Amino acid sequence: MGGGFSLAEGFVALRRSLVLWWLSFRAALLSLAVSVVVSLLGTGLGLLLLAPVVCAVRRLANRQRALADRWSNVRIPACYLPAPEPIPGGRGFLARLRWIARDPQTWRDWLWLVLDPIVGATLAAGPSVLFLGGFWAIGLAFYGVPLSHEWDGLWYLFVPVRDQTTATLAGVLGLLQLPLALWLAPRAVRLHARYTRAVLAPSEKAQMAYRIEQLTATRAEAADTQSAEIRRIERDLHDGAQARLVAMGMTLGAAEHLLDSDPAAVRALLVQVRESSSMALEELRDLVRGIHPPILADRGLGDAVRSLAMICPLDVQVDIDLPGRPDAPVESAAYFAVSEVLTNAAKHSGADRVRIDIGYALGRLRIGITDDGLGGADPRRGSGLRGIERRLATFDGALAVTSPPNGPTRVTMEIPCALSSPKTTSSSGTG
Repeated sequence: MGGGFSLAEGFVALRRSLVLWWLSFRAALLSLAVSVVVSLLGTGLGLLLLAPVVCAVRRLANRQRALADRWSNVRIPACYLPAPEPIPGGRGFLARLRWIARDPQTWRDWLWLVLDPIVGATLAAGPSVLFLGGFWAIGLAFYGVPLSHEWDGLWYLFVPVRDQTTATLAGVLGLLQLPLALWLAPRAVRLHARYTRAVLAPSEKAQMAYRIEQLTATRAEAADTQSAEIRRIERDLHDGAQARLVAMGMTLGAAEHLLDSDPAAVRALLVQVRESSSMALEELRDLVRGIHPPILADRGLGDAVRSLAMICPLDVQVDIDLPGRPDAPVESAAYFAVSEVLTNAAKHSGADRVRIDIGYALGRLRIGITDDGLGGADPRRGSGLRGIERRLATFDGALAVTSPPNGPTRVTMEIPCALSSPKTTSSSGTG
């Protein structure tokens, strides 16, 4: 939205201002609910209702953040402390209360909840009131005189409506109000976004503290993930290639004892050793492929994802537009995240078709995966999606899942990163 004026832009912004006014009205109702809960804290009932109310306030605040970003390009960070792990019984209840009490972002949300029904509603309702007032004034130009006589005098702004001349003057003012309201609406929406950021955005100190805590958590999770990966590799080596190599050694020992007495048996044992060595080599290749696929190292994320699409039992459409390659760790994390989502879709979603979109914008690798399955995917209930979240969090990445009942399911991943090559590689295909 620039400095010019557009009727279409004005009407769109007018509709948006009505949405913001409705959200302010919801904030007023929620503020009343918070007041009731706070008044009941001494009875114990308020403590039970506190966590659900906090979650409701957070959802409404996040809605305002999303609209500010989408409509006014005003990004409002949300530095919420991570929720404690679920613990049954009273300890878990007390942990949630401590989490609420010590989260600075929650207190900012509550401050916004108090201010928004007044400040936010005023900013949002101004253009609509001006627009409707213009129509009221135009109506006065035709019916103002009889209404003035019936109501013992009538004013519009600074104009006393007593006769047709003053009624016509009120109508002219109302006619001028209509374009003024449309001109004002987009500016009011942008001002509303800036006000929301001023109230909800955390301070630099709070952002730094949140960042430190986030890095501490992601570092711990990265260490846990790495340890689990090392244990998996050790287990696969012990149960697979190592066992075959031990068996090969025993077979060669038996062949050595039979070399002089039974050459035919030795020949059979050597054939068995050769087959075992081929199988051990294949298992080692599979193990290396699970650590870092050769196609990913040689040809990059795009071709590696296309190879996943080719072996997936579903109909997979791939659309990739990358102006270069991310660093190898980011590339590997993205590859395995896509692989996990495709595996989940094939096993649990009941989908027939999947679409994968990979692009790069504003310093972020963006991956969207959509299937036409039954929906109902939830990171809080699925270890696979939680694992993807932990993998992406190591690189400050984010995972968003939209999966209503009956589908479709859309998984969106974003990883901040730089690309190594200015060369553009854009392609699409079907697996």
